[in-house]
Amino acid sequence: MSRSAHPAGPRHADVLPEGHYSAPPADLNALDPKVWAQTVSRGDDGVVTVGGVDVKALAEEHGTPAYILDEADFRARARAWRTAFGDDADVFYAGKAFLSRAVVRWLHEEGLNLDVCSGGELATALSAGMPADRIAFHGNNKSTGEITRAIENGVGRIVLDSFQEIVRVAHIAQSLGKRQRVQIRITVGVEAHTHEFIATAHEDQKFGIPLAGGQAAEAVRRALQLDGLEFIGIHSHIGSQIFDMSGFEVAAHRVVGLLKDLRDEHGVELPEIDLGGGLGIAYTSDDDPREPHEIAKALTEIVTRECEAARLRTPRISVEPGRAIVGPTAFTLYEVGTVKPLDGLRTYVSVDGGMSDNIRTALYDAEYSVALVSRASDAEPMLARVVGKHCESGDIVVKDAFLPGDLAPGDLIAVPATGAYCRSMASNYNHVLRPPVVAVREGASRVIVRRETEEDLLRLDVG
Repeated sequence: MSRSAHPAGPRHADVLPEGHYSAPPADLNALDPKVWAQTVSRGDDGVVTVGGVDVKALAEEHGTPAYILDEADFRARARAWRTAFGDDADVFYAGKAFLSRAVVRWLHEEGLNLDVCSGGELATALSAGMPADRIAFHGNNKSTGEITRAIENGVGRIVLDSFQEIVRVAHIAQSLGKRQRVQIRITVGVEAHTHEFIATAHEDQKFGIPLAGGQAAEAVRRALQLDGLEFIGIHSHIGSQIFDMSGFEVAAHRVVGLLKDLRDEHGVELPEIDLGGGLGIAYTSDDDPREPHEIAKALTEIVTRECEAARLRTPRISVEPGRAIVGPTAFTLYEVGTVKPLDGLRTYVSVDGGMSDNIRTALYDAEYSVALVSRASDAEPMLARVVGKHCESGDIVVKDAFLPGDLAPGDLIAVPATGAYCRSMASNYNHVLRPPVVAVREGASRVIVRRETEEDLLRLDVG
């Protein structure tokens, strides 16, 4: 293959890097609505807008890098999940995906519950006015202080993750003169089709109590005997970024099997089961996520069928979408700093952020899309790798993508679908300041999490 015929254009030789795209997209200026937030579009002048505000204005006012969050999109997705499951089920937003006080208020207004897994997340939820009885508290190693605070404030449920925690929560609840509603998280032995680090239902990992060997059944026996606990159900979570519903079908079969055994042994039919979250989103055009109404229908049918076969009353279902709500609502806006062609390989595009604002590519080998957003371009496509400014060779934001061949320093590019886990997992590696989160709606923008300053860094460094 000659260089002129190379799918990445004349900057690239005839050695295609591993994992390359087979061909560039037909139109580099197009924005796939499956990947971008609902109000994102490219104007007649070629500049991308979100919520009626163009990215140049956002960069000028708020700087780069910045997480730009489409508030209308967030609210619409939250409503879609609430509507899909209706009044006979509970939707808990998984706060670990991204949590701020503004987000808590949006969730409250849209009728969703909230799942937290640390004292900090609980503090954020309570400070923003989320009713405590609509909060679920997760975590595999909750401290005594965290449990005490949760019970004192009246959280709606605590998800128990170990034999020690069963006793710990019961003791604290009794000492406070309360009876705490709890679920037990079990691992059902289902291997979700996802990255090893985010598959959470196989036995060899830190979460939950295994169904295998009768351990989950024994955990239930102990919980039923403790006066400080109101045991309301079973919790199961099989992983993250999942598209295939077959894993949920196997998990539901095994959870319902446990419910049947508990009824036969204890004469108790538990009123609730939580099937967790983990439903995938589109990071690239190749991803094909399901809509909330499709997920609700599938999960409801699976649980109903399994319960009918076991002659059990169908329990109330809970689900925990986090990424599926906030992930698509945001993009990260960067300014290009350097453009470095490597003949025979690809062009390295360095931006003013990197692994400190998006660790997922380095951690999970995650794939993302990217687009030039400050202007349109008719230039030939070039195969690019978007990298950060950190002193680390693994500082990669987008491994392989096509960008216009005339890309230059000062251009603005954006990486979509960064609403989930990017700000939550952000760091100060190399003492880089964490970006702000800017909410955009109806022609106006506002900071909901401000950019860190050097004063913030130095204030923590007490010398």
